[in-house]
Amino acid sequence: MGKVKTKPIVAVVGRPNVGKSTLFNALAGETISIVKDTPGITRDRIYADITWLDMAFTLIDTGGIEPDSKDIILSQMREQAEIAIQTADVIMFMVDVKQGLTDSDSKVADMLRRSGKPVVLVVNKVDDFNKFMADVYEFYNLGIGDPFPISSANRLGIGELLDEVTSKFDKESMEIEEDDRTKVAIVGKPNVGKSSIINKLVGEKRLIVSDIAGTTRDAVDTEVTFKDREYVFIDTAGLRKKSKIKEELERFMIIRTVSAVERADVVILVIDAVEGVTDQDAKIAGIAHERGKGVIIAVNKWDAIEKDDKTIYKFTEKVRNTLAYMAYAEIIFISAQTGQRLPKLFELIDIVSENNAMRVGTGVLNEIMSEAVAMQQPPSDKGKRLRLYYITQVSVKPPTFVIFVNDKELMHFSYTRYIENRIRDSFGFKGTSLKFIIRERKES
Repeated sequence: MGKVKTKPIVAVVGRPNVGKSTLFNALAGETISIVKDTPGITRDRIYADITWLDMAFTLIDTGGIEPDSKDIILSQMREQAEIAIQTADVIMFMVDVKQGLTDSDSKVADMLRRSGKPVVLVVNKVDDFNKFMADVYEFYNLGIGDPFPISSANRLGIGELLDEVTSKFDKESMEIEEDDRTKVAIVGKPNVGKSSIINKLVGEKRLIVSDIAGTTRDAVDTEVTFKDREYVFIDTAGLRKKSKIKEELERFMIIRTVSAVERADVVILVIDAVEGVTDQDAKIAGIAHERGKGVIIAVNKWDAIEKDDKTIYKFTEKVRNTLAYMAYAEIIFISAQTGQRLPKLFELIDIVSENNAMRVGTGVLNEIMSEAVAMQQPPSDKGKRLRLYYITQVSVKPPTFVIFVNDKELMHFSYTRYIENRIRDSFGFKGTSLKFIIRERKES
């Protein structure tokens, strides 16, 4: 059995206006993974995928704070710290050299210190290292180690900061034994029946432990065997405390979803049939889509719906419209209550996970491509016509293809989509997104 890497999660905690989002943007640069034109995917950047040297990690912003009164800031920072302690491998605690050390900083620092989680203290807005160094030293008083001076706006000190953050990753726990079992994350809004589905699959009413102190990583994995194949179900249910604030709950749920989806091969998005498909469903679906996972949309509580001969058709259409960017997702109508179509779910999981890992030979791909080009001429602009030279598949999970062309600018999104559809006509690739990388090759 080989080892595979899991992606660590780094969370940022800090008072309002200390510059968390500036740091976020500086680190994420232009590589931010949120697709601009995908409807339903949030604009508020809750997470971004960052690569530093050879380390990849997911950076999470634990929440905005409404600066109102000192008490509210403190209680919301505590809430943030709690989310960070529960979900992150390393916590960045950000303070502002110009505002100096505040009382709420000290209280939250105590909380972080007691958690035993690795914390990196980031002192932001140090625009001139010589001028502000004396002020930076003041933050040693927080008792959480060396302060790292940075200026997110001017991108100073960021390399040293990232070296420190990545040095705190527990290399051992990041490398987990490779495991051939299909990993399935069950995601969705609260109360759509995620745990009931797992309970039904396991065949007993297990009480799901919401969290073993502080670990979200593996506290809620369930092993299920069906027809001699083993599956691991990753449940994102179980919040330790009921949050008073709806936004907090939603943010927490998105963070939990990100870490579950990260580990999964196939993601089952559970939608409540009675409620119908919502914007929040689209947000959660976007996470699986961005990460290129196999996706199944399971419409639960289907037994509770009054039906006629058009019900399924109408519901499917609605789902397809709301989640237009994932037309490839498989849809299944189930009931965790009655067990309706749950065996069929396993069939779909197998199909989708095979498609997500499918490889297509270069010869066949190039045949499909030249046929497609012959059927529909590539676009041209100012007399220059797009030429497609060569296509090859470079990786799986999701299946990723490189197309070599004469001019990247001419390869419109719609033509890439056209080539994608031709490949899907031949190989199906049901349930998985396909990724295309367009490279330029000068005409010889």
